Amino acid sequence: MLRVLGIETSCDETAAAVVEDGRHIRSNVVAAQVELHAQYGGVFPEMASREHVAKIVPVVEQAMAQAGIQWADLDAIAVTHGPGLAGSLLVGVNMAKGLALANGLPLVGVNHLEGHIYASWLASAEEPQFPLLCLIVSGGHTELILMRDHGQYELLGATLDDAAGEAFDKVARLLGLGYPGGPAIQKTAEQGDVSKLRLPRAWLEGTYNFSFSGLKTAVLNLVKQDGLRAGDSRLPVGDIAAAFQESVVDVLVEKTRLAAEQFAVKQVLIGGGVAANQRLRERMRERMPAPVLIPPVALCTDNGAVIASAGYFHFAKGERSGWDLDVVPGLRLADDE
Repeated sequence: MLRVLGIETSCDETAAAVVEDGRHIRSNVVAAQVELHAQYGGVFPEMASREHVAKIVPVVEQAMAQAGIQWADLDAIAVTHGPGLAGSLLVGVNMAKGLALANGLPLVGVNHLEGHIYASWLASAEEPQFPLLCLIVSGGHTELILMRDHGQYELLGATLDDAAGEAFDKVARLLGLGYPGGPAIQKTAEQGDVSKLRLPRAWLEGTYNFSFSGLKTAVLNLVKQDGLRAGDSRLPVGDIAAAFQESVVDVLVEKTRLAAEQFAVKQVLIGGGVAANQRLRERMRERMPAPVLIPPVALCTDNGAVIASAGYFHFAKGERSGWDLDVVPGLRLADDE
């Protein structure tokens, strides 16, 4: 039995967790900063890093206490070192280095995107089967990845502009729905009529890439027509939210379906904050030609358990990080192969 402490501070969640053998969660503690950043309509990087400094020690202590173990019971410490906000990443990496050095434990650097993928190893009763197709949809990323084995990734497509979650946040702001945008859009869409409006889909034929900037502009034009503004009672906010959500979901699902068929994958995984969207979850399960694994909502958003899981599989292969492990805000998944 191998126990790994995972630390995640890539954006605005300070998180730590203990996971056994890459699949069994012993503890999972997350300190969110939503209320702090809501006043800005998005994450304020400098404030985020300062909050991490204040919260990282108690979060790690709580994770260890909930797991009911001592430092001598751990086998390794895994930490996100990119991609993400540089200041936020530094807090987690330095904390992990200090703990590893003080307790004589191996250090394993983990790519944040791997965490979203390995959420499915924590959420499924049986271990996922290769080859897999992974759709990662979050506030900063929208990527389709073919995974043939642990650590073997092929990027099939990515967003050319806004990530799906970023588009949700920006459209929510246009509609006066507040932050974070994903839950607000979903709730408002439930009150709208999806058949009332038809918004564009950027299919980018012949590729698995995504683009949501045109869709965002189309919503902006709707809001501005006839001099309407967010908060105006004449603005059909529910209908716009429903049409926007349907457009995003259509493109995500269809691109994933086509890739799943082309590469004859055994399973399709979805991860990241946008994977919490109920409409996306429904459509993915309806349309995929292979079984779909979608983690519970708590494992879709940033957390330490998924980092510990990914770290375990690196550790099990004999991979270790040196004390020179640095943060890489623009780290790509292929860089960690």
